[in-house]
Amino acid sequence: MRFSVFTAALPQWTPQQAVEQLAAQGWDGVEWRVVDQQDAPTPGFWAGNRCTWPLATLEEDVPRIRELTVGAGLAFSGIGGYALCDEHADVDRLLAATAALGAERVRVRTPALGAAPYPELFAHARRCFADIAGRAARHGVKVLVELHHQTVVSSSSAALRLLEGVDPDAVGVIHDLGNLVIEGGEDIRAGLEMLGPYLAHVHVKNCAWRPAETEVDGTVRWEHAWAELPTGQADVAGYLRHLTELGYDGWVTVEDFSTDRPLAERTAANLSYLRAARAGVPA
Repeated sequence: MRFSVFTAALPQWTPQQAVEQLAAQGWDGVEWRVVDQQDAPTPGFWAGNRCTWPLATLEEDVPRIRELTVGAGLAFSGIGGYALCDEHADVDRLLAATAALGAERVRVRTPALGAAPYPELFAHARRCFADIAGRAARHGVKVLVELHHQTVVSSSSAALRLLEGVDPDAVGVIHDLGNLVIEGGEDIRAGLEMLGPYLAHVHVKNCAWRPAETEVDGTVRWEHAWAELPTGQADVAGYLRHLTELGYDGWVTVEDFSTDRPLAERTAANLSYLRAARAGVPA
């Protein structure tokens, strides 16, 4: 089991600063965010993120991405792409760049809920990933489907239905513990077990629900908020135990969107916590 950080969670750092900090703290790898994003006056997770490579210039940036990563002694845990499964040209660009980098794995997004009835969206996504699997195999890379709230694949069960019959050497699942707090929650161990050979990657963050407002009739409205790894509703230490017991020895990538601590302190604390949890001792 190796630990990396998804750079969506590092908005204040440039790629150079990110690899220097992560290497100095002892992380094993990095998962680069690749997307054409909006600008923002202050760097944020989703806009103005300084640790994001633009899709528009991905091909010309490949040598620099490789130089920074390998030069810092870090490995690629994967590429965090944002292309939708039916954006064929962008998916092909991500596949080619992932192969050129030797990064092995790249995320491709599934449709969000609401654009059409769920059965139509799901059937469309299933056709797309069946097609993408062949293209990924030709590049020698694996496409990743993330368990994500408000998409057609929020649970292990849904992911298994999406990919059933598709080559697990070409397409796999990102099991995301924090996202499952929001939607798609099943028994965690059962979810991992049912994915079987499709369990290809792991994202770790934490989350908690809290009351947001009370309406005049007494109805309480709830909202979720990102939390530090030890403090949210998900049992991160227990999660690592399940993974170990089930023989998972792949990447565990942190995407911590909590903001209570400064970034360098937050990333260092996350690595210490994960190492202690893996070893079965208090952090």
